[in-house]
Amino acid sequence: MKIILIGILKVILEIIYAPLKLQKTKNRIVYLSRQSNDKSLDMRLLEEAIKKECPETEQVFRLRMLESGLGAKVKYALGVIGDMFYLASSKLAIVDTYSLTVSCLHHKKSLKVLQIWHALGATKKFGWQSVGTKEGRDEKLSKALCMHKNYDYVLAPSSETAKFYMEGFNVGADKIKICPLPRVDYVTDGQSKTGDFFYNNPGMSEKKLVLYVPTFREREEYAAELLKAEFKDAEGYQLIISPHPLSLVKKDENYIPKGNFSSVDLMKLADIIITDYSACAYEAALLMKPLYFFVPDYNEYMKDRGINVNIFEELPSAVFENAQALAEAIKADEYDFNSLYTFKEKYVELAKSGNTETLAKFIKMIIGD
Repeated sequence: MKIILIGILKVILEIIYAPLKLQKTKNRIVYLSRQSNDKSLDMRLLEEAIKKECPETEQVFRLRMLESGLGAKVKYALGVIGDMFYLASSKLAIVDTYSLTVSCLHHKKSLKVLQIWHALGATKKFGWQSVGTKEGRDEKLSKALCMHKNYDYVLAPSSETAKFYMEGFNVGADKIKICPLPRVDYVTDGQSKTGDFFYNNPGMSEKKLVLYVPTFREREEYAAELLKAEFKDAEGYQLIISPHPLSLVKKDENYIPKGNFSSVDLMKLADIIITDYSACAYEAALLMKPLYFFVPDYNEYMKDRGINVNIFEELPSAVFENAQALAEAIKADEYDFNSLYTFKEKYVELAKSGNTETLAKFIKMIIGD
């Protein structure tokens, strides 16, 4: 029944879309996302770079999370019609996740679609890689929703990651563009919000900051509690947690720093970074700070979803399934930076002239400005 309803929905959307496509194509770029209601760091950086490269090009942002409640769903549905209006009149659509209107509709030939995935890499399997798994989507439903169709270009941070992206997005190598996300420029600019952080969190300046940045998954609260137990009374260390934006786990004020700081901001000022299957590992690697993987549910996660990167082989001395062993390794203050450097170089290829500028020039070429 669900597949039939999706089929009917697609027909209705095509009927609505048909007259909208009669509009003249404008010198316009439309951004679409379900990740957040606000512009991501990548979008903000790219917007400014495009203003410099293509000052006459209009940039429109259609950003909406699908929230619970009938009213929110009705509002979202009306927003979809607005998305179609801009897709029908733009030269380029930029998406950072799956978009119903981008993937399910038949567009004008003049519209190009660029996928700039919201993560800097793909440690865990996603998209078509995870179809049929416990945490992935149903195969029939994925096909009905035309998951990740209609992309002309897919941004990938490295040749190695491109292999995973081709599988996850179900695209050929000809659609891959090697260029890390704009956020890489922000991560590596050598600046941090250290002063603001310690002003808002007095007393932490005398301790080593251990930042835990988990991905969104089952058992995330369990893993966090294990780390809290190990660092609660650890002299000279302060554990802080930056939960995933979609996390529903109740935030513990004892470990959530005060102030408005993104995960990237916290990584830039942390002394030590712990993650699990999150792509933030690549951002942490760029900073060349001690990076550890805490994966107490590794076997379960491999069954539920699976991962692309064999972290046990890539960083053998920095992967732990036991919280106590991890804490002891951190306190020993010995780290294999050679392996971390190799990991960084393998999964994030840096553009010499700046990733944001490189991407903006590529977009200028696409839209013919």
